[in-house]
Amino acid sequence: MKRVKVKLPSKRMVIRERKKKPKIQKCAICKKPLHGIPKLRATELKKLAKSEKRVERPYGGYLCSKCVREIMRERARKIA
Repeated sequence: MKRVKVKLPSKRMVIRERKKKPKIQKCAICKKPLHGIPKLRATELKKLAKSEKRVERPYGGYLCSKCVREIMRERARKIA
């Protein structure tokens, strides 16, 4: 936590602790930021519904759409 000095209306200086902002989620392969995933702390993320935490597709919340598309193409080639 970051300590910040805050001036109150009574002209008194008080030290308060500010929570750190979480980093944006990134794709595991290409390291680009993931879209559709909220930028929240773990405790706040825990309160959300499962559909609000991640994108509704295979590897949602772990890989970006471009990387998932490439993986699906590779798997289709192996089967065919």
